[in-house]
Parts: sequence; structure tokens; C-alpha cells
Amino acid sequence: MEQAAATLSHVCKIFGQNKAIADLSFQLPKGKIVGVVGPDGAGKTTLCRLLLGLLVPSSGQIRVLGLDTQTQSDELHRLVGYMPQKFGLYEDLSVQENLDLYADLKNLSHLEEAFKELLEMTGLAPFTDRLAGRLSGGMKQKLGLACALLGTPQVLILDEPGVGVDPISRRELMKLVRDLSKNGMSILWSTSYLDEAAEFDEVLLLDEGKLLYNGKPEQLTRQMAGNVFLMKEKKTAPRALLRQVLRGENPIVDAVIQGDAVRLVAPDKKTQKVFQNLLTPVKPRFEDAVIDILGGTPMGESKVAGQIQIQNTTHFMIEADHLTKKYGHFTAAKDISFKIAKGEIFGLLGPNGAGKSTSFKMMCGLSRPTSGQAFINGIDMRKNPAKAREQLGYMAQKFSLFSPLTVMQNLRFFSGIYGLKGDQQENRIQDMIDVFKLGPYLTSHAGDLPLGFKQRLALACAIMHNPSILFLDEPTSGVDPLTRREFWKHINAMVEKGVTVMVTTHFMDEAEYCDRIALIYQGQAIKTGAPFEIKKAHETMEDAFIRTILEYDKRTSS
Repeated sequence: MEQAAATLSHVCKIFGQNKAIADLSFQLPKGKIVGVVGPDGAGKTTLCRLLLGLLVPSSGQIRVLGLDTQTQSDELHRLVGYMPQKFGLYEDLSVQENLDLYADLKNLSHLEEAFKELLEMTGLAPFTDRLAGRLSGGMKQKLGLACALLGTPQVLILDEPGVGVDPISRRELMKLVRDLSKNGMSILWSTSYLDEAAEFDEVLLLDEGKLLYNGKPEQLTRQMAGNVFLMKEKKTAPRALLRQVLRGENPIVDAVIQGDAVRLVAPDKKTQKVFQNLLTPVKPRFEDAVIDILGGTPMGESKVAGQIQIQNTTHFMIEADHLTKKYGHFTAAKDISFKIAKGEIFGLLGPNGAGKSTSFKMMCGLSRPTSGQAFINGIDMRKNPAKAREQLGYMAQKFSLFSPLTVMQNLRFFSGIYGLKGDQQENRIQDMIDVFKLGPYLTSHAGDLPLGFKQRLALACAIMHNPSILFLDEPTSGVDPLTRREFWKHINAMVEKGVTVMVTTHFMDEAEYCDRIALIYQGQAIKTGAPFEIKKAHETMEDAFIRTILEYDKRTSS
């Protein structure tokens, strides 16, 4: 049998009282892509760093390419490529300067031919002088990969390379990495995108540092056959139907909105019998199986919307009227118009650099439009921005938290600036602590939180004052599926109370929660409609997203 590229034997890693990796043993096969999946805090990043020799195991042994990671780390670093979260780039340096710096760090020289090959492979050859900070998310992703591949490593470790990146860029990265594996490279790929993991040769499923599954993803998926259904009720909208399912007494493994129906995982025969007239069997997905192993989606009612009372509103809570934003001769957004009604979820989708964030920022007053108008509950954002912002809750893509402050200090600060005082402030803070399970982290600095809890704290701060309008910019980027479901349970509950939501996302399954979506591309809204209408004739929303953009490119280039 061919020797494995890496072998872990009974590895444990302990930080203080926390066992991040617990008695883990597995082999990374040569020339294969192995995915690492699991909830936030499962140990995915710790595993990546242990394999690199950046962390030393508390017990057990790790060998990579026959080298001991503790005693031969210098030699190991020349043979292993690493792409950390957020790509590990220096944003004030150009594309070429980043490549030069990584070559120097690896003590590599005479790389002109290697640079040329990597730049051509990633499509970055025309952009060598552009600062990394001014690249789109997909281009940053490719530059991070190019830097990791300097020195032609035999093993490549990718830690969440798809976070904040659109589906087109993720598919392009998958193709590049798949080609590398076909040429003999061994790849370990940590990801929170389970549709991505379903394409890998093998997967490791971790939870609290423990290995729950090690094998082919399709083998795990097959175990869910006969337990996955689409549920539709003619007189009940999908969001209301989902809420009924989640608060019901029948045991459900998972329930999410899919098109104009609810996708239901119900292995219990009694539960299937209760809903049998509403159920249509469908093919299981890898995500269904992972959710099942992890214990299922959070059930019950959301308490976050309990005190919300929306009053004195117009019919259209958010209006964009021919919004345009120019930076010199470059038009980032052109003639964007839409209206969002009270209690509606409206999504902005689009590739990185397409203009959706620009449109989003103009709507919530963070960027002044070159022309056009934005209205919040009938208030002109240009003429009376302070009054308009009073009605908003805003969760930024890169968080609006203050990293040096503790969780409790952030909660007190945001509740204070939203005008909460005395008992009202204390009660609302306690509500947020209870709903988002922040109790164990109250004295932790916000910057040190696991990603999922940063997201929870950011959402808690955004809704502290019971806003009538909620702006969510990539609210679940990089978090695991269970946390995403928890977020949407809270968001849907607020919408049921009349809160209006505008959201951007790169998770195509999240677009299914929206009442309507606008696909932004090249600064324009090229398609707007209900998700199930846009997805019509396509198997998934991701396929519809990519096909719509390719068809637009074909029309405009001819």
C-alpha cells in the first residue's frame, strides 16, 4: 500500500481547559482532496496548524511526508503549502510584491518562470501591479493560492479559502485544486460550505475536537435516502410553514426553505406519517447527513422578536430610486432601483466586485450616491440621515464590533448608543445573552471570539433596539450550517413581526429565505424576482446564479 502523505496517531491538543483535538488518528492519502468540516470550534483550524508544525500536539504523533512535525518543522515548511483564512495576503503590497515576499520567506530564488506559470494559472498576469487590498475576493483567493504554491509543495493545506467569496470564484478554485491533486498533490481543505465538501474525495467530520466520520462523502449521503422530502402547503407560505415545523412536537432533524417549499429531513416514520400528504421524496444531500450526525437543526420558537412592535410605517420601508455611484471614471453601481415592502426579506446577490456592497452601503447611508435617492420608511437618506438611521439595525460584513472590548462591554455600548437606559437596557442585554448563548464569553474580548460567536454578538448588537429595518451584510459568512439555521430562525421570527430585512450573501441556499432577490452584476441589477422563479429550470440556486451571469456576458459581448 502506498505511503500516506500525512499520518496522525492519537493526537490531542489542549489549550488550558479546552481539548481542541481529542485522540485524533487518520491518514491523508496521496493525490487526494480531503475536506475537514464541522461546527465552529470543532478543531478544523487547529488541525491545519498541527499538520504545518505551527502548533505542537499535547500528545500523540504527526508525520507529514515522513517528517516529524515537532523536530523537522523547518524541512517540512519547504514541502507544504499553506493558505490561511483570509488568504494571508499583505493588502498594502501589490500582487507581485506579495509573491516576492512569500518567495523570500521560503528562501526561494530564480523564480521568474514559476511566477509566470502561477500568474497564468490563476489569471492574475494582467494585475501584477495592483495592490492586493484592491483585488476582488475571488482574485485575492487566487493570489493566496499562488503564494501557497511557491516552491511546488507536495502537500497543500487550505483553511476556509471560500469565506466571503462568490460561487463562481469557489468553483474556479475547486477546478485549480482538483487539477493539482490529479498531478499528485495531496490536499487538506477546511470548509464551512458543505456543497463544496460533497465534491471532495474524502471528508473528516469533527465536533469538539472529536472525529465523527472519516470517509467518502457520498457514502454518508446515501444513509439519508428515504428520509428527505419537500413539504408544500398551498394555503401556507414557506416561511410560515417552516415556523410551524420548527415549533412542532414531532422530531425533525432539519428543515430549511427551498424554493416555494420546505426541505424536511424526517427519519422518524411517525413524523413522516403526520405530514405524509404534504411530502414529496427528494434526493438527499451531503449537508442533510452532516446535520443529522451533529444532532439536527435548533428547534423551538425564537425569543429574539418577543418585544418587537412595528408602528407608523409606510408600505415600502426601503426604496432605491436610480442609485448610481462613481469613483472617478469607474461606475461601481448604475441606476439601481427597487422597493421593499414591510415584512419582506430582499436579497442582493452577485460576484465579488459586482457592486452589491456599494448598493448596500448607499441604502444604509454609509456611502453617498453620485446620483439617485435612497428612502428609509419614507425618509430621504440624504436630507435626514440621522432620523433614517434611528430605524436601522446594521450588521457589517467585517463586523461593527469593537474588538478590544469584552462581549459585555460591546452589549452595553451598543445598547447605550441606541438610547436604551436603566431597566430597559439591562433587560434587553440579558435577553441577548440568553438568546445567543453568550454567557460563557461575557469577559472575553470580541476579537478573540470564535467566528460563530462573533456573528452572534454582532447580530445581538444590531437588533438591541428592536429596529423596524435590518441591514445584514453577509451575516453568516464562514459559519457552520447549524449556526446559519439558528440565525435565520431569529431573522424569520423578526420578519413575522413586520421587520423588513435587506441582506447580502454568498450562500446560495440562504437566498431561498428571501421573498425576492436582485442579482447584481457589473454594477447593475440584471435580474430581480422570487428565488423559486429565478431558480426555475435549474437544479440549484447556485446553478441559476452562475448561468444567469454567463448568459448576460454572452449577450453583452455579442
